Amino acid sequence: MNGTTSAGDVTAAAASSWEDLVTTALLGTDRRPPAHAGSGREAPLALLDEAAVATVRRRAGLRPARAARRPDPAPEDPRPALPAAAARRLATLLADRSGGGTGGRRGSSPDLTELLPQWLAAANAHGYAAPAQALPALLDAARGRTDLRPAALAFAGPRALWLARLNADWRFALRAAPGGGTALPDPGDDEEVRRLWQEGLFAERVALLGALRATAPAFALELLASTWPTERAEDRLMFLDSLRTGLSGADEPFLEQALADRSRNVRATAAELLSTLPASALAARMAVRAVACVALDRTGNSPAIAVEAPLECDSGMERDGVVATPPSGRGERSWWLGQLVEAAPLGAWRERLGGRTAQEIVALPVADGWQGELHAAWCRAAVRQRDAEWSRALLGSPSAPEAGGPGAVSLAERAKLLAALEPAPRAAWVAGFIATHGLSEAFQLLGVCAVPWAAPLGRAVVDALNIARDAGSYPWSFSGVMGLTERCLDPAEATRLEGLLAIPDEREDAAPGAGGYWAEAFQRLVTTLRLRAEMAAELAPGERPPPLLAASAQPPEAAG
Repeated sequence: MNGTTSAGDVTAAAASSWEDLVTTALLGTDRRPPAHAGSGREAPLALLDEAAVATVRRRAGLRPARAARRPDPAPEDPRPALPAAAARRLATLLADRSGGGTGGRRGSSPDLTELLPQWLAAANAHGYAAPAQALPALLDAARGRTDLRPAALAFAGPRALWLARLNADWRFALRAAPGGGTALPDPGDDEEVRRLWQEGLFAERVALLGALRATAPAFALELLASTWPTERAEDRLMFLDSLRTGLSGADEPFLEQALADRSRNVRATAAELLSTLPASALAARMAVRAVACVALDRTGNSPAIAVEAPLECDSGMERDGVVATPPSGRGERSWWLGQLVEAAPLGAWRERLGGRTAQEIVALPVADGWQGELHAAWCRAAVRQRDAEWSRALLGSPSAPEAGGPGAVSLAERAKLLAALEPAPRAAWVAGFIATHGLSEAFQLLGVCAVPWAAPLGRAVVDALNIARDAGSYPWSFSGVMGLTERCLDPAEATRLEGLLAIPDEREDAAPGAGGYWAEAFQRLVTTLRLRAEMAAELAPGERPPPLLAASAQPPEAAG
């Protein structure tokens, strides 16, 4: 050893000295005096002096990093700027992301967190560009709430993707963007489209196929067919799912070939797509099989439906998507029957069952306990084929006992059938359900109703809430419906609600404090409706505001 100190020794000594200083500060100078206390200095001051010297030493020892390449400029956003009042409102909404109402009483103030999705939907409907200074907060909000991401990223525009490439916390925006944020070629640029299809990443190819299906479905199908035999099974499944957009009879030959695919999931998806085309050969084959199992029995005092389920699942049925092995606890024959009826065109039943309408058919009794299985399969067929006539028939009257309808056996099935109806009859049916059965089971049904709620539906909800209040019901049981009402009721109803703001006289059997809670909840409802009206006016200055902040926004799912 020559007595010299290497750079590594100095670094180690500095690190050790800093660790000693931290330990001394934690223990206190009375218990552990500084190792190099200056002459005449009190221990605490000596410790601070040593820390100051060590800090300078640590900073001076850092080597400057090599300069990084300057990022490309952010892309321009050609959309019109947000009006000033709306921009200020956005800043307020983004600043209040606490998600209030997580427990206890919510008070009478609007929940701004729940208004942000509607505000974003409305801003997107107007075609505004997000203010540049709001983009970081907007991306942070979307990072914390996946339900916000589609609308938030659409509003944020191309600059959000530019920022996401610079901040790892916002990389979700790249994953959510078609093609991972890569710009897709113009659909008219045949050469560039084919090059991306042949050479692009999987996400880029999926995005390209989806974009082409919306504008040039035949071209998209041509691309898919050109590489189909060489694609991986999991990729074929994703590509096949893209054909749902713009699905037509022109896709039938390709889908028929996919019925012989080596992947069971691909075969099942191809069969499902073909069954949604009533004129397809597969739908015709399924109709022949299904109607052979169902007949009109006229031997009794009144007509009834007789069912003879399939005795076997042959290779032709399996090729057309029928799964041979039933789930545990399910009989084979009923399992096969349900799949055949579900895939058969609903129009086949009118001729088979004496020219009757859908409503007349579902009203017929079904012999030997097959009604539940048959009606459940018709429900699935109505949802798959989006047949409004059959959906309405299977729903039945909303005022019927249990309001289950001839074929619906659960709220989830009723909600799916309702989705096949036009918005006006859908809202009218749910309004009738609420008028008869109240709100206890209506939350899931309200979730499929178009926003803004039609006037009859809005009145039915408010009337049911008022009845629940007068009956002394626990108000907390209706917090979910009340929150949905704040977001979906027409703001024009605010004036009609003013009579509900007073604290009612409490019944002896009412929940303690329920009257005050109800008054508080109705006050919050009125305040929220007025706030939504203000937001609509801010987004459309100089125009007559629409009846709702965002007519295209759908209420989020929530636990009942």
